[in-house]
Amino acid sequence: MKLITFGVPCYNSAAYMDKCIKSLLVAGEEAEIILIDDGSKDETPAIADRWAREYPDIIRVIHQPNGGHGEGVNQGLANASGLYYKVVDSDDWLDKDSLLAVMDKLRRIAAMKKPLDMIICNYVYEHVEDNTQKVVRYKNVFPVNRPFTWRHTRPFLPGQFLLMHSVIYRTQLLRDCGLKLPKHTFYVDNVFVYQPLPWVESMIYYDLDLYRYFIGRADQSVNEKVMMGRMDQQLRVTKIMLDSPDLFALPPEQKRLKNYMKQYLAMMVTICSVFLMLEGSEESLKKREELWVHIREKDQRLYDMLRHTLTCAATNLPGEGGRKLGIAAYRLSRKLFKFN
Repeated sequence: MKLITFGVPCYNSAAYMDKCIKSLLVAGEEAEIILIDDGSKDETPAIADRWAREYPDIIRVIHQPNGGHGEGVNQGLANASGLYYKVVDSDDWLDKDSLLAVMDKLRRIAAMKKPLDMIICNYVYEHVEDNTQKVVRYKNVFPVNRPFTWRHTRPFLPGQFLLMHSVIYRTQLLRDCGLKLPKHTFYVDNVFVYQPLPWVESMIYYDLDLYRYFIGRADQSVNEKVMMGRMDQQLRVTKIMLDSPDLFALPPEQKRLKNYMKQYLAMMVTICSVFLMLEGSEESLKKREELWVHIREKDQRLYDMLRHTLTCAATNLPGEGGRKLGIAAYRLSRKLFKFN
């Protein structure tokens, strides 16, 4: 068995996928790289096949009809032989020194009687528009370099979340929790990093800047204009997260996990609310109201809990003035945190 499988969904990635693949090869033959060609129309399939021919013991290629990023993640997981599974987007890369350190730690973890469920590292925003970096760390939340459970965690800061970039899951855990991402839908990385969390019992955090998240391309899914055009997909993902798992069914020992997942849901609902307000049409404002109706009909307790979080409250002030204040709060947060 390989120590880790890197699933790399690729769609028209010819211009940048080589950099990603080269960074993953640093892990050596204890790693497996699965390149999932998602019905690309450029040279991506040929490039992927070339890499597989050159490194047949490390790289495998899956060619599939276009199913979207989520289906690429699904196929990587379904075919993974590694003890752990990590998704790396084809325009991102991993830091060489940090990856070598992680592989060394994975060897020790694999030798444990019961391997850990999740490994957490830092990620770095690589901003293309101004060539700056922002490192997201978790030293304020997790113990460093030792196994822990949710009982040992501390509160996350506002705007601080675990993203797909920061987590490495035990492969079998993802299969056991029934993770399956929807096809033809953007923003499913939120489901990937959120839905399995109640199954996670043991974790470890390394203060290593492993994942390099390339951000700022005009066509990226997190670009503001692109997001506004894909609000139906953002709403779909948010509703999937609202519907599963049931936060009120979590046991007492996962109280801190419940608080974190509440924050995450509040962030997703806030994003939907803000972008629907930004679009500003009567149809968009109606969708915003329908989202809250969906939450209330699902669970009144969840509705009350989310409605009183700071982020949701800030985007639910009454009237046109309230909408303007909510948008202004978003603009300020975007400027401070540079998240898209």
